[in-house]
Amino acid sequence: MSRSYRFLWLAAAVMVAATGCQKKPSKPNAANSASSSATTASATPLIGGEPVQRLTRKQTGNKPQFLGVTVFPGRGMNVYQITAYVPGQGKIHLLASPSLATAARTLTGKGTDKYGNDSFTFGGAFLIPYPNRVFGTVSPDKKTITTEWHGHKIVLPANWGNSANHNKDKEAMHGLILESKVKDVKILHTSKGETLVGTLHAGNFGGHWLSSTNLLFTISLSGSAINAAVTATNVGKVAEPMSIGWHPYFAIPSHRRSQAKLYVPATRRSLVNNYMVEKPLGKLVPVKGTKYDFNVPGGRPLGNIYLDDNFSHLVRKNGGVDVRLIDPASNYGIQETGLSPQIKTVQVFSLPGAHFVAVEQQFNFVDPFGKEWHGMNTGMVDLKPGKSVTWHVRLNLFQPIK
Repeated sequence: MSRSYRFLWLAAAVMVAATGCQKKPSKPNAANSASSSATTASATPLIGGEPVQRLTRKQTGNKPQFLGVTVFPGRGMNVYQITAYVPGQGKIHLLASPSLATAARTLTGKGTDKYGNDSFTFGGAFLIPYPNRVFGTVSPDKKTITTEWHGHKIVLPANWGNSANHNKDKEAMHGLILESKVKDVKILHTSKGETLVGTLHAGNFGGHWLSSTNLLFTISLSGSAINAAVTATNVGKVAEPMSIGWHPYFAIPSHRRSQAKLYVPATRRSLVNNYMVEKPLGKLVPVKGTKYDFNVPGGRPLGNIYLDDNFSHLVRKNGGVDVRLIDPASNYGIQETGLSPQIKTVQVFSLPGAHFVAVEQQFNFVDPFGKEWHGMNTGMVDLKPGKSVTWHVRLNLFQPIK
């Protein structure tokens, strides 16, 4: 099914919760409020066969500050939760995620989690070697998608599709590491905080990629910032396409989505055929003067707009792509700054009635191998043997000026 339709029931779950009904959804989802994440047990649980890792620090003073990061190395280093202290709010969760126990029951590789799909329905999954959708020729058994890069065929799992036309509308979605186990995980202690590092020897991504790749993950916590970085190194013998992205579901603490504001420094938006299939048409249109213009000082209120859109022609400030989510009702703001020059687009996903905004800074446009782009540079890095490329995003907290 399409991501749009799969998440419609999540929005419904949010609205039911808002009416006071105490019945909880039977599975984790991005529409769960950040406050629904339960306090975890003292024992270190296993997710995806690997221990959950936590970075922590003590609160100092009463200014906005980060306090912790929880990561699932057994699920491609998914950033399950971020905690922070916000004046007037206390200690809060910044990512829309279910309880740790619910996540453990759901991330099994079975049912809706086949291919690891449930990894990108909450928290912050890393999307490698292709964020977003890849369309192509669907195999007769509907299990694979075949596309092409520089004359080389690439065959990918058809792990996503539109439920209204399941046999026809199939695509590859969000990369090939959603179920991968990151090894050599270590926590390094510094004077400013803690840093989690881990390595994934991805090889040829299960036979789906052209060369062999190593991925180095670095996630650091300090009071003032969280830095997340992934370095991909081609350790094979031929060139390969490479893109990296992240899928964090930023929570809206007040649960009042309509008044929350979003700032995205983009001047173009990619048109798609519809929100069911979301195949790009190869047309980039100006956002200025439209309801999709979030490139305005202080951000634009979300109101009741449906968003699953790819924004481009990014305006950088001091070299970074500065995206902001502001919740005036909570006097809270989070800034996501893309620091890699290869970041070309920002995908934004948020449903009316939901309590989250997913902000996905990535190298590529949607369907980067598609013929609809007519040879345009779609952001896939041509990674030569022995070469590396790094995706780097930094998070900061702030309180909006009233």
